[in-house]
Amino acid sequence: MKTQKEKLIEDIEKLLNSYGDQAPTFIDKNLLEFMDEETLKSIINSVLIQKENVNTDNLEWLEQFKSDSE
Repeated sequence: MKTQKEKLIEDIEKLLNSYGDQAPTFIDKNLLEFMDEETLKSIINSVLIQKENVNTDNLEWLEQFKSDSE
């Protein structure tokens, strides 16, 4: 059975790998063992905020190609 920390680390990996066509990201679980659950949750939150910002930036970039007739 996985611990809560292991599940959080897996969630971080999934988020990092959801960016698209990049090489898969794998996190060395030994590296993160010293982090507590709150720190791991904070990392997840930071990644989600970055993803949101990337999506907003992409939308702004795409808007410039919209036709004026719409």
